[in-house]
Amino acid sequence: MRIQNLLYYTLLVFLSGCTQYHQAESMSDRLPLVYPDYTDVTFPMNIAPPNFRIQEEGEAFQTEIGCGEESRYMLIQDDEPVVRIPEKKWKALLEKAAGKKIYFRITVKQHGRWMRYADIQNSISAHEIDPFLAYRLLYPGYELWNEMGIYQRDLTTYGQTPIAENRDFGKQCINCHTFNRNSPDTMMVHVRGKQGGTLISLNGEIEKVNPKPEEYTHGATYPAWHPSGKYIAFSANEIQQFFHSSGRKPIEVSDLAADLMVYDVQTHEAFTDSLVYGEQYMETFPTWSPDGKQIYFCRAEGYRQGMPLDSIRYDLYRIHFDAEHSKLHTLECVYKASALHKSVSFPRISPDGRFLVFTQSDYGNFSIWHPESDLYLLDLATGDVRNITEVNSDNVDSFHTWSSTGRWLVFSSKRLDGLWARPFFAYFDSETGHFGKPFLLPQKNPDFYDTFTYTYNLPELIKAPVRTGKKLLKTIAQPIHQTKIKN
Repeated sequence: MRIQNLLYYTLLVFLSGCTQYHQAESMSDRLPLVYPDYTDVTFPMNIAPPNFRIQEEGEAFQTEIGCGEESRYMLIQDDEPVVRIPEKKWKALLEKAAGKKIYFRITVKQHGRWMRYADIQNSISAHEIDPFLAYRLLYPGYELWNEMGIYQRDLTTYGQTPIAENRDFGKQCINCHTFNRNSPDTMMVHVRGKQGGTLISLNGEIEKVNPKPEEYTHGATYPAWHPSGKYIAFSANEIQQFFHSSGRKPIEVSDLAADLMVYDVQTHEAFTDSLVYGEQYMETFPTWSPDGKQIYFCRAEGYRQGMPLDSIRYDLYRIHFDAEHSKLHTLECVYKASALHKSVSFPRISPDGRFLVFTQSDYGNFSIWHPESDLYLLDLATGDVRNITEVNSDNVDSFHTWSSTGRWLVFSSKRLDGLWARPFFAYFDSETGHFGKPFLLPQKNPDFYDTFTYTYNLPELIKAPVRTGKKLLKTIAQPIHQTKIKN
């Protein structure tokens, strides 16, 4: 027994870098408070270290991190309550703990005595997440739109690099970056301004186009790639911003008109159908089924002059697509949210085609300004719809995308402060149809979000970094290809 104790002490000294291990003198049965809230979550096995701040009073702090009851891999000690996890040790732990639980064991020196809190338990999924996240950074009020950019973050580290910053092309607006099946090789992004156009990147080649035929009323706005990479579905919107001097919704964004169109990236032709084009209804936020045979979208009654904005409500629809003849046909209502006095936005389908996640709010479709916005899950096999209570908060939970495997969801949430949208991730179990507790994008400095004054817009998971940023910038200055109507 004495030999075992000696070996145990020797191991602790080795792991702590010759620092003194502090044995707890008292125990607490409650969990310690930490920020960000990395408790009882499921991490992917390739995520960067989730550094955090211990929100307990104390003179010194000791954190053990390990897998199993006595299998400690790290010992972190500091006079400050900030826990910075060594990246190499964290990576080694993730490899050993894949499919298992890990613990954060926190002991705090309070009034000269060391007290240990209950262990924080987290799970490590054997399923990796797509290693990069693309997003737009801009000020949350949108009035300072002249300072923005599209960026990508390596989720396995803390590295962030720009894809395109508008300071490099006359501070014009750049928005709606979209990828085909999480691939950085097939993407598009809009540029709005004197050099405006839609930049389409396909297999390393980039061109600037105007997807709107001259005969169409409104320009291409919200996009979605067909799985084949041959088509992009667009909504063609007339969008208006409204500013309020008081209330929980200082900015309101609403469609005054919206229709659907499909753009052929090879022929520079577009087509639509009277089922989804006309003044009677507004159609927006298209997304393709994984087999490419249907477009899901949001649909509301057409706007009429003087109509109250809070009376506009969108339902979830789909229309079938005949790729051989480039035709849209057979319109169906999938979920009538308006019957519940609710409204739908941002439908996104899991890669296996089984589940659809959408945002639901009280009215309208620009849900990022609606504090009541929540994420909902539709089982396309059964038609069942439910509030994803395990993911939602008491503030905005909005734009979302699936990982390429369908095991992870990233979404925008304002739960931290009600102002800035931050990216959160949640593990998805396709067998049960339930998500794990969401976690905030880790940063090297756990206090990062307290002072970072940009909002994360349209987070998209991608399988590799975008390497065509310089080509995108060069293409902005090139002539534009004008789209024609497909015969």
